[in-house]
Amino acid sequence: MPDKPPPPLEAFISSDELDALIRRARDEDLGPDGLDVTSELFVPANLLGEAAVIAREPGWLAGAALLKRVAGIYDKRLDVSIQTTDGSAIRPGQSVATLSGPMRSILSAERVAMNLITHLSGIASLTARYVEQTAGTQAQVYDTRKTLPGLRALEKYAVACGGGATHRMGLYDAVLLKDNHLAHIQPGGLTQAIADAVKRSREAYPDLTFVMVEVDTLDQLKDVLPTGVDIVLLDNMDTEQLKQAVALRDGTAPKVELEASGGVTLETIRAIAESGVDRISVGALTHSAPALDLGLDIQR
Repeated sequence: MPDKPPPPLEAFISSDELDALIRRARDEDLGPDGLDVTSELFVPANLLGEAAVIAREPGWLAGAALLKRVAGIYDKRLDVSIQTTDGSAIRPGQSVATLSGPMRSILSAERVAMNLITHLSGIASLTARYVEQTAGTQAQVYDTRKTLPGLRALEKYAVACGGGATHRMGLYDAVLLKDNHLAHIQPGGLTQAIADAVKRSREAYPDLTFVMVEVDTLDQLKDVLPTGVDIVLLDNMDTEQLKQAVALRDGTAPKVELEASGGVTLETIRAIAESGVDRISVGALTHSAPALDLGLDIQR
């Protein structure tokens, strides 16, 4: 479970980027002429009202911080009151936020607002379940780049709302040498090749978040540990191999972090965490999280 508030939304996405994303979603829904024909035909133009975002099931909230931006892009006359902050546990029947103002605008904005908050809250809720399984261990849960195109920043924010951490934002802020990057390395040349790559990476991009190398055998791990790499990704290793990897790291390069990855589930993550690894990356946090059930109920 989250043990501290998530970073601010602005740490993941700028106001301009967020507004552009919301506008694209709005335009997709309203079409080229900006029409909500149902509301225009059946809701009086001068009708004012109030609607509440209500949780239908328990979970963790992410996306409430977007609601004022959504409302402002649809209609600056809309007022949004947030009752529960992102990163908080929510229960069925709980009011998360209220929107008040012209009813046509509330109804037009409803689907985009709810699509975002239910999707992001689903990610936060699933992340919190994974984080809960690692309680009492040193392992931290990380997301991956397996995100929906265009929504990466928001999905990684949702992971943070659930108590998880950001692995890397993209291909630009960290080095991760995977097996395909190393396929051309001749047998026996891995250690020197990685050491050279680490040195070159830090000289060329001194602000990198980390330099990481993926291995899938303990023999490869032995070759990689002396290279000065920050993190070694242990791909698809079973728990016994992970324990051996931790022992090898502790005796050879104790400052190097170890990350387990590949096929991590809610049923297996506890044993993985107890192996002694520092990090566990879980693609399912973003690519398989079901939406959390929240609804927009008209109050008056």
